[in-house]
Amino acid sequence: QVHLVESGGGSVQAGGSLRLSCAASGDNYSRLCMGWFRQAPGKDREGVAFIGRSGTTYYPNSAKGRFTISRDNAKNTLYLQMDTLKPEDTAMYYCAATYCWSPTKVETGRTSFAYWGQGTQVTVSS
Repeated sequence: QVHLVESGGGSVQAGGSLRLSCAASGDNYSRLCMGWFRQAPGKDREGVAFIGRSGTTYYPNSAKGRFTISRDNAKNTLYLQMDTLKPEDTAMYYCAATYCWSPTKVETGRTSFAYWGQGTQVTVSS
């Protein structure tokens, strides 16, 4: 069982930055594939950044060049650095995890993730 707790959300003006954190409890954090998703009111939940066990990352076009995902296996913590934020980035942001048996695999599908945090709100004003 993996328990995830996000933090770091808040309100920021367009062009600003935020850093989200996700603390994971449970064993074998280093065997987890991790991801960040977001969901705006009335919209589907979408992935914004993913990282595999070995640190390999993947970003969809909406986040590429502005968001950076990283992990600290010693601290069981996942991060999302968000720069040049836009009003359309406003959403609830969720941390997600699932066990990956291959160190090179990067999971990206929403249904692939077994564990989810409660979310942290990010609001970007124009």
